[in-house]
Amino acid sequence: MRNYEVTFIVDPVLSGEETKATAQTYVELLESEDCKIVHVDEMGLRQLAYPINKRTSGVYYAIEFSVETGEVISKMELSLRRDERIMRFLTVKLDKYGVKYNEDKRNGLIGKKRQEEEEEEAQEESKGSSRESSKRRKPRKTLAGQGAEKPAAKKPAAKAEEEE
Repeated sequence: MRNYEVTFIVDPVLSGEETKATAQTYVELLESEDCKIVHVDEMGLRQLAYPINKRTSGVYYAIEFSVETGEVISKMELSLRRDERIMRFLTVKLDKYGVKYNEDKRNGLIGKKRQEEEEEEAQEESKGSSRESSKRRKPRKTLAGQGAEKPAAKKPAAKAEEEE
């Protein structure tokens, strides 16, 4: 089985139901071609890096699927090109590392959930260690206190005349 992922951006002008219906049409297209849908990820409304069709945002969808042969890809990409609701799309063949990454992301080992857990742990640790670290802090040394200040050098008038 070959694993693929297609990511596409739907026009944000459409209503929520229309965007979901757009994504569902491509899921049904893949299922009709004997593809096994692994996961459909609705990433939601996001800002674009640059304007596309005078739009600065779009609704992102990612469909991960597996299929015996890659013949369905050309049919799907043709329908994506013809669909006016789709602003951009990208189809990628996943290797074993891509499949593992997506699986870990779905299980919460990678991404926002994992980051939130790590931040909570760090906050708990910092609360306990902040008292100890405040005792160890040394006062900052400044250059002014060490007498390292140099007086501002004035430009001599004779040198200024030579430049003219």
